[in-house]
Parts: sequence; structure tokens; C-alpha cells
Amino acid sequence: MSQLRRAALSVPTNITEGSKRTGRHDYARFLNIAEASLAETEYLLMVSRDLGYISVPQSSIVLKDVAELARMLHGLREKVEPSH
Repeated sequence: MSQLRRAALSVPTNITEGSKRTGRHDYARFLNIAEASLAETEYLLMVSRDLGYISVPQSSIVLKDVAELARMLHGLREKVEPSH
């Protein structure tokens, strides 16, 4: 569970750190790291559910929220990312 907490906390931490970077490329990189941390969080939630640490109904609610956050974070990164 501590790994889950670290992964979940890493998401807003990277968003915040990236927002203070001066270049769009750096900000997009930190947003990408936040996306990866969110994916790790999602995986750890599924493992926790499968191992019986959290119930299926509880995990469904949280996983739905994670999916929505992933869509929003991806959209933000797409807007911030410099054109190639």
C-alpha cells in the first residue's frame, strides 16, 4: 500500500513541478511522468483489488476516476507539448 501511496502522490507532484518549468517541453515531460505515475497507480489499484485489499465496488469507483484523470492529463499534455 505504501507503493500505491507513493505512485498516487507522484501524479500531482510532477504536475506541480512541471508547471513551474520555463519551457513547454519541460512541462510536457513532467506531465508525461505524471501520466506514467497515474498508470502505475491504476495497476496497483487493480492488484489491490485482485488480492482482496479493496472491494470490487470500491475499486470500480476509484478506477473510473483514474480513467477520467488520465484523459484530462493526456489532453493537457497534448496542449502543452510543443509542435514537432
